[in-house]
Amino acid sequence: MGYMTINNRRVTFDQEKNVLSVIRKSGIDLPTFCYHSELSTYGACRMCVVEDDRGKVFASCSEKPRDGMVIYTNTPRLQHHRKMILELLLASHNRDCTTCRKNGICTLQKLSVQLGVNYVRFENNKPQIPLDESSDCIVRDPNKCILCGDCVRTCEEHQGLGILEFAYRGSNMQVMPAFNRKIGETNCVGCGQCRVVCPTGAITIMHNISPVWKLIYDSNVRVVVQIAPAVRIAIGDKFGLPKGENALGKLVAALRRMGFDEIYDTNFGADLTVMEESKELMERLESGENLPLFTSCCPAWVKYCEDQFPDLAKHISSCRSPQQMFGALLKEEARENREDQRKTIVVSIMPCTAKKAEIKRPEHWTDGEQDVDYVLTTQEVSRMIKEAGIDLAQLEPEALDMPFGISSGAGAIFGVTGGVTEAVLRRLVNSNKVADLEAISFTGIRGVEGVKEATVTLGEREVKIAVVNGLKSAGEVMKKIQSGELYYDFVEVMACRRGCITGGGQPVPIGPRTKKARVEGLYRIDNLAQIKLSNENPIIQSLYDGMLKGKEHKLLHNNIQR
Repeated sequence: MGYMTINNRRVTFDQEKNVLSVIRKSGIDLPTFCYHSELSTYGACRMCVVEDDRGKVFASCSEKPRDGMVIYTNTPRLQHHRKMILELLLASHNRDCTTCRKNGICTLQKLSVQLGVNYVRFENNKPQIPLDESSDCIVRDPNKCILCGDCVRTCEEHQGLGILEFAYRGSNMQVMPAFNRKIGETNCVGCGQCRVVCPTGAITIMHNISPVWKLIYDSNVRVVVQIAPAVRIAIGDKFGLPKGENALGKLVAALRRMGFDEIYDTNFGADLTVMEESKELMERLESGENLPLFTSCCPAWVKYCEDQFPDLAKHISSCRSPQQMFGALLKEEARENREDQRKTIVVSIMPCTAKKAEIKRPEHWTDGEQDVDYVLTTQEVSRMIKEAGIDLAQLEPEALDMPFGISSGAGAIFGVTGGVTEAVLRRLVNSNKVADLEAISFTGIRGVEGVKEATVTLGEREVKIAVVNGLKSAGEVMKKIQSGELYYDFVEVMACRRGCITGGGQPVPIGPRTKKARVEGLYRIDNLAQIKLSNENPIIQSLYDGMLKGKEHKLLHNNIQR
């Protein structure tokens, strides 16, 4: 424990890793572009500079706190310094702010207003670089890059991919894939974590808003929409609702006003996934073949495994993801529906940018028809709601449609790391007693650590489990599995740290308080759910006895050989 003096006020510090953290703890939100607490310190933007009592100016993000330090955060010298940085950034920046997808949530824009930069003295002489729209998931606009390096460090340190890197020097410096390739020509998995940390419009979501609007107003089309679990506890951020609040009912009401014909919950698809994946796990445990079983719910992880560890790809579950199971089911229901002859279009609202690529994979077509036609991220749906002039916060909640409007608490927790594993274990233990459910939750599968391990007893067998989030952690685990250093029976992987709650399509910024609230929000939904186990969902059982009978593999599994 020590203390330092900040703007003539004494502030204590204990385990803060830098002066910036102490300053923010004291209630001063010092501006930054390149600092993220979960990334390495880069110290390039210099926006967080402070001045000590001897006149020394230094970056607070890269300076360790020392007992007795005296610093000032807003002297005239620092004000001039920060304004000059912003002015120089704006001078080489594409300033089409009114048409930028980051308009209103851009850090560069926000700080320019906050610090009173209303005039740029310098001309922008940089040549215009074409947009990179080669990815199904994200769009790169190099003209809006401020070289903060956040995307570079995220891709390397969290995802272990290193797709983006600095190239050239001086005024010619750019962030780009190696050899100036387009992002779609690399091993990018489409997770969108680069977009989450980008402070400007240099990396944004590939939008599908326009075609969905056209379909909604086409009288010959029946537009069915499904909503992923992590969406409901994040969309409220865009409309002033408390962080982590379950806004599903309000979102359903908004979607009805926008013109969607039927509205369902992807949690129903998650219940189907639990049924099939738990069955597959037991079959593999009995046969001893292709263990460990890798989960298949996260498309970014599936692509990562196929690209980086093709020899282990056979371990990926044959189960489709909840989105794809539900899409295939909805299209099959439409094919059997003789009352409504309109063409059925399935739209998914997802927290994930990689889902946009997943729907285009060849194994996600059934009977020559694409199972899910469009994916809209949470961010895109927020924009559509605002375009329609709807105030989500003021709407009265409405219920989902039937017959697929009932789901379990197990399906809800798919949106957080460890949720898939917990849901599968509930199914295998097959008990809804509070003590049994708590025993599963305390096995060690909950939490935000990159790698969590647990051992559970199923019958007479001990099952070893790993729960991994963040692709860099996944890569480390996979290498140890390859070498025989580690052995597991079941491995859950989510590409994004903490799971879908921080997916590439979620509202930003996603700070520590937001992350915590979203995790707690999903577990709160599970706590309040009357149905805890996927197999206790009455609609699930009626489906197996009806529409799915004899079609389980066709509709719920991938027909590919890895």
